[in-house]
Amino acid sequence: MATNTATASFITPALQAFPNLMTINRKRTGFCGRTRREFLWQSGAGFGAAAMSSMLSRDGFFGASAGASESAFRNPLAAKPPHFAPKAKSVIFLFMYGGPSHIDTFDYKPKMNGMDGKTVDVKTFGRGGHKAGGRIVEPRWKFKQHGQCGKWVSSLFPNVAKHVDDIAFLHSMTADSPIHGSAMLMMNSGKILSGNPAIGSWVNYGLGSVNENMPGFVVMLDPTGGPISGAKNWSSGYMPATYAGTVFRSKGAPILDLAAPADFPEGVQRTLIDSIQNANTQHMAMHPGNDDLASRIASYELAYNMQSTAPEAVDLAGEDAQTLAMYGIDKEGTRDFGTRCLMARRLVQRGVRFVQLYSGGAHNDDNWDAHGDLETNHNKHAGHTDQPIAALLADLKRTGMLDETLVVWGGEFGRQPTAEYANGSGRDHNAYGFTMWMAGGGIKGGVSHGTTDELGAAAVENPLHVKNLHATILHQLGLDPNHLSYFYSGLDQKLVGVEEVEPIHEIIA
Repeated sequence: MATNTATASFITPALQAFPNLMTINRKRTGFCGRTRREFLWQSGAGFGAAAMSSMLSRDGFFGASAGASESAFRNPLAAKPPHFAPKAKSVIFLFMYGGPSHIDTFDYKPKMNGMDGKTVDVKTFGRGGHKAGGRIVEPRWKFKQHGQCGKWVSSLFPNVAKHVDDIAFLHSMTADSPIHGSAMLMMNSGKILSGNPAIGSWVNYGLGSVNENMPGFVVMLDPTGGPISGAKNWSSGYMPATYAGTVFRSKGAPILDLAAPADFPEGVQRTLIDSIQNANTQHMAMHPGNDDLASRIASYELAYNMQSTAPEAVDLAGEDAQTLAMYGIDKEGTRDFGTRCLMARRLVQRGVRFVQLYSGGAHNDDNWDAHGDLETNHNKHAGHTDQPIAALLADLKRTGMLDETLVVWGGEFGRQPTAEYANGSGRDHNAYGFTMWMAGGGIKGGVSHGTTDELGAAAVENPLHVKNLHATILHQLGLDPNHLSYFYSGLDQKLVGVEEVEPIHEIIA
């Protein structure tokens, strides 16, 4: 960057006074130029900062967009380069809402065999509060070894078990809350409080979209309803609304009210949108750097383009009968989740960055929240999802997409080894230790990382936090989790928080 002498004489003492300025500029790649100017004012430089800002603008310090051309519309979803070469292009997050029991699915605990009904001293913390002991509920399903890696998997997931050599199991996950609402927000946004962007929004913001015809972040809900806290789980929080998740339906129109009115003559809608966009663009010229306005302009174009692309993306008519049967779409129990898994594959094929599928919705046994009858609950939900998930992994692999698609499975927490009530097999929530897994997208297959104790009550070896999971997802997409930031409320906000967080290097190929 060429800098004239007068500007240089001013910059040197200014940078000495404000040493973070150059860092701020480097870290603001993809940010509006106004953020850098605001820094000068917020740093207390006053009128001197105004003069400095003016000279730096003329010399290109803020980038071309911060000068006279700043009024030009810049699509917030324009594709952006990653921080480094990515292993994955897309993410499919299979969210088992309610909290599946790790010790009944993928975390084999042979020492619990024969302990059913025995009272043990074990610290637990769930919706029933802190407890110091309880009655053991022995795992209700038999475990067998599978694959070349010999991974133990319960009979709840006989189809997923066939793919263990492609999966990395994380047996020492921990979270900060054992309560659904806050735990859901943490798993989705990294924080237990609402108002923060979901991980899909961070991906949207960090990488943009490779096309302008589909949203970058899609959410597909269970037919029983959405999860607790609802849209907060896919909100863009303090980021512009452009980065929020878009809810797709698996039946009927994928997005409500997307189609133009039936009585609109051909070409009228395009003319109307052009008129609105011209007015918006003129308005933006008077309000340069307005992220919300830029998002509004982008949303009109995206909605218009999706009228033709979204229905095609979720139309399964072109899929052959063998593929439909593989996903279980020909059977009542697996039809819905199988349909959404196949839709997810089609969406990532069309450039959607982040797709999240929910298994379970509403409350009680409509999701994996097995407080009463563990067997009835888990047989139901595993029965709905096992075949479709296995089909998704097989389909991605046969089409060569698994290498560039990161698949994540898990809930907001696990379940306790002890019974919640005096009678029955129900288990309370467990955020002290639970299992999630990842496959594809540059992740090692056939490995298990971390352990819980012999009862599965808490993580004991290589404990992992939700933040480590998020850091790994971002890393595989070519984003540095400790440098991807968004300037808000005077701080560089990050998905993983203030302190540096490492990806799970042991499972990265």
